[in-house]
Amino acid sequence: MRLFAAILFPGDVRRTLIGTMHDLKARRVGGNYVSADNLHMTLCFIGEIQNSEPVKEAMKSVPLKPFHLTLTDPGNFGNTLYVGVKGGQKLKEYAKALRGALDAAGISYDRKSFEPHITLVRSASDVKLQGIVIPKTEMMVRKISLMKSEQKNGKTVYTEIFSVSA
Repeated sequence: MRLFAAILFPGDVRRTLIGTMHDLKARRVGGNYVSADNLHMTLCFIGEIQNSEPVKEAMKSVPLKPFHLTLTDPGNFGNTLYVGVKGGQKLKEYAKALRGALDAAGISYDRKSFEPHITLVRSASDVKLQGIVIPKTEMMVRKISLMKSEQKNGKTVYTEIFSVSA
């Protein structure tokens, strides 16, 4: 199964992100928009793994202290459009500790540096971000989810299979 650790969003944050995607569509930005049901912030992409139990144990070993996240300006990595996220030192520390726990358990994962962001559009036809304003939106993170990614009827579906809470 294909796994990743993520932060999921409450309704107000989701509405802000969906509104931003509508703004991009209104500017005729084409591409592969993330499904509203799949909006999340990846902390660590694990990839294909046969047994999720060692990942769950690693996640349990990392204490989660609640922290704030704030949506920031939109940006892009090439033709991938995103909304930035600020979570301060606690977010960075948690992501680092989670990766350390995965290392200690011998679990391989994508080792790209952690850049807090929420992907909105992949393979965007145009990068029209100027003038896109993200309303001030904050949330308190009290849960980290282990997500399974799979293809169903030609669509990517993310399902929470485990979580740790503060």
